[in-house]
Amino acid sequence: MNYTSEVENMCVVAKGPNHGPAPIPEEGKWVKAYEIKDISGFTHGIGWCAPQQGACKLSLNIKEGIIEEALVETIGCSGMTHSAAMAAEILPGKTILEALNTDLVCDAINTAMRELFLQIVYGRSQSAFSDDGLSVGAGLEDLGKGLRSQVGTMYGTKLKGARYLEMAEGYVTRLALDNDNQIIGYEFVSLGKMTDFIKKGDSPTEAYEKAMGTYGRFADAAKYIDPRKE
Repeated sequence: MNYTSEVENMCVVAKGPNHGPAPIPEEGKWVKAYEIKDISGFTHGIGWCAPQQGACKLSLNIKEGIIEEALVETIGCSGMTHSAAMAAEILPGKTILEALNTDLVCDAINTAMRELFLQIVYGRSQSAFSDDGLSVGAGLEDLGKGLRSQVGTMYGTKLKGARYLEMAEGYVTRLALDNDNQIIGYEFVSLGKMTDFIKKGDSPTEAYEKAMGTYGRFADAAKYIDPRKE
């Protein structure tokens, strides 16, 4: 290491107490993190691309600095889904520092990785106070039955009002309106459940009917409309 002459000519002043870094909560323990391998935790983060036309929700399960599990969910950009496929292969097995400096192609996924890095190295993880953290595979619990992302898609105009297109339950097939044309419920089909029924041998029609459900006062409607056509 090289020093300038100004530093070389300085006298030594003794350093006072050195307590190291402040401890952070990690998987039910308080840890003083000195190196990447000192970091563990499960957490989520959101990222967005420069034109802000798409977003990514990234979930990572990190054990001793290594990404053991990654869930990549994207919305709003078709190219982003292909980048997510790459990220799902690239991220597991890397340290969080490697992942932070890996080009994940999509700005939104890169930004999500940055946000997660900041959260986890500061001890702001979802599993901070869970003994031994969460098992690898916990990321799938975010998806629920059918292993599909929970997506909400709504559209509205001043002239024609609101249209519910997709809810957490599934693809919205019909909206229920009362006598004042206000939305009082909806009918939906769970595409994940429908696909599972078909894989088990049901016909597409049978699977469609079995995967349907309603929400709200759907049966009391004065009128039903297809939100995509009416």
